[in-house]
Amino acid sequence: MATYNKRGYKAPKPEEEADETVTAQYINDKDSETAEVFDTLDTTASKMGTWFTRNQKFIFGGIFVLAVATVGYLGYNHFIMEPNEEEAANEMFQAQQYFDQAVNGQDTDSLYNLALNGAEGKMGFLKIAENYSGTKAASISSYYAGMAYLNTGKFKEAIGQLEKFQSDDLILKATSLGAIGDAFSELNQPNEALEYYLKAANHNKNEFTTPRFSYKAGLVALQLGKKEEAFKLFTLVKEEYKSSPEAANVDYYLGMSL
Repeated sequence: MATYNKRGYKAPKPEEEADETVTAQYINDKDSETAEVFDTLDTTASKMGTWFTRNQKFIFGGIFVLAVATVGYLGYNHFIMEPNEEEAANEMFQAQQYFDQAVNGQDTDSLYNLALNGAEGKMGFLKIAENYSGTKAASISSYYAGMAYLNTGKFKEAIGQLEKFQSDDLILKATSLGAIGDAFSELNQPNEALEYYLKAANHNKNEFTTPRFSYKAGLVALQLGKKEEAFKLFTLVKEEYKSSPEAANVDYYLGMSL
């Protein structure tokens, strides 16, 4: 017997109803998980807030100290160091004039002393180095003071001043080390002289200071009976710095060091 459906009638779909039930359950579960996540975040935030509240005095204190240190450093440079550098440079001008005249051979001892001690209301290198400690001008004043002492035969004083000199200028620093070597050599302390000549030669490899102080180091090494070391130093000058003034005289000493 045939069965007919009424027009417009649709049979229920059990499978879809089951899917909707599962989907609803899944959404409810996800809502629950999301709620737990937000609860966890709320708890964490609450703990962080409590920690911050308890420690905010230390946090803000640390920030304040850092800010003060930064402002202090910038202020120190701007209001103290920079004016000091300018003032020291102005003071140096006259001492520099005396020094240059002495180097050019004009009444040298007297001019070196004026450069060291000052005149005409201006400080000499010694006072500048003392009064403007920490400035570049003070450091370069120690260099000039050391060289002035060296040229007036005050070798211990020269060493004391030259050891204070610090500079990023590699050649000038090498020259100061070599000058200390000269002072020790004049004091008849060849071991110390050799040490500083080698420091000067190796501080910055160049066509000027390296052959000059390698040659001087070779002479002192020869004096100390260190022929092998002397031979290496003279060979370095002869082979690697052929155009230097020292290379023109090195053959004789190479023969002595064999």
